[in-house]
Amino acid sequence: MTTGPTDQFTFPGTLPGTPRRRGIDLSAPELVTIDAPAGAAAVVRPRTAEVDLADWLRNHRRQVERLLHDRGAVRFQRFGVTDAAGFEQVSRSLGGDGLLDYVYGSTPRHREKGGVYTSTEYPADQTIPQHNEMAYARRWPMKLWFFCRLPAASGGATPLADSRRVLRRIDPALRRRFTERGVRYVRNYGGGLDLSWQQAFETGDRAEAERACRDLGLEFAWSGDRLRTWQVCPAVVRHPVTGEAAWFNQAHLFHPSSLPAEVRDSLLAASGEEDLPRNAQYGDGTRIEDSALEEIRRAFEAETVAEPWSAGEVLLIDNVLMSHGRQPYQGPRKVLVAMTDPRQTISDQEDDQ
Repeated sequence: MTTGPTDQFTFPGTLPGTPRRRGIDLSAPELVTIDAPAGAAAVVRPRTAEVDLADWLRNHRRQVERLLHDRGAVRFQRFGVTDAAGFEQVSRSLGGDGLLDYVYGSTPRHREKGGVYTSTEYPADQTIPQHNEMAYARRWPMKLWFFCRLPAASGGATPLADSRRVLRRIDPALRRRFTERGVRYVRNYGGGLDLSWQQAFETGDRAEAERACRDLGLEFAWSGDRLRTWQVCPAVVRHPVTGEAAWFNQAHLFHPSSLPAEVRDSLLAASGEEDLPRNAQYGDGTRIEDSALEEIRRAFEAETVAEPWSAGEVLLIDNVLMSHGRQPYQGPRKVLVAMTDPRQTISDQEDDQ
């Protein structure tokens, strides 16, 4: 996706006669610069090395929220964040109820410190497709914070795609079908092919896992030590602040068409579709067509923008407005993630746009 000219988010008094193009006043103009390239995340940099990012965010929360809602993502570069402890302070800076645990997660990761986790631990040669975090659940984080402790020698970017634009790219008839039916997510734990239920629910106690399922609104059933969960979630939601409709689901990731053909065929032969480690169906239980998922993947691809990481960079994402992924990479790479601002899925079905 190509980008257009840069939109400059200006401060009052930055330059005599400078127009306020977006009406965003972050005050203290001497402290930071803000650039907002069209079609990409805004970029905030300090004017001096003395600017503490956590303090600056706490003092400008409302204005940063407005910038985030406009752009969907903000990159904070050159602020001198160096470790998990500093990143934890930054990710707490916009308030809320603290950092969220990764309960009912769908990918392998480890807790680094408190509510700070490693990013998804998939092999370096694999691509992680675009997705909105935990859109397969009815409870999910509004804000995602990423911190690049060590960028890869090559590759390893965290691509972004505007979920509002992805929605508009999908054929209206297909969009309507998903909007009306929602998505039914099915997961089977315990076969050794995906996360175990102990990993997903961060407990080895079956009773605690069941409590977590009930708390999350999941239907569940046991077969020996194997656990099956299922839940219907919307495919499209409206942003609780801006009111904009956004594509917000992981059907294209849970559906078996996301697997390499040989892996998919092997799994189907071994377990059948009902017992696949994960699956996505229309909310009424009918099968989603492979062609529908391919169209959705093309929509993501058309809207994806990737920028390389820089050491110490922090990326803030609005999880409804912007999806994220991961490019393959070479060499060591260390990216941490924190989740804040828990929200419940908007339960009423959205009008087709």
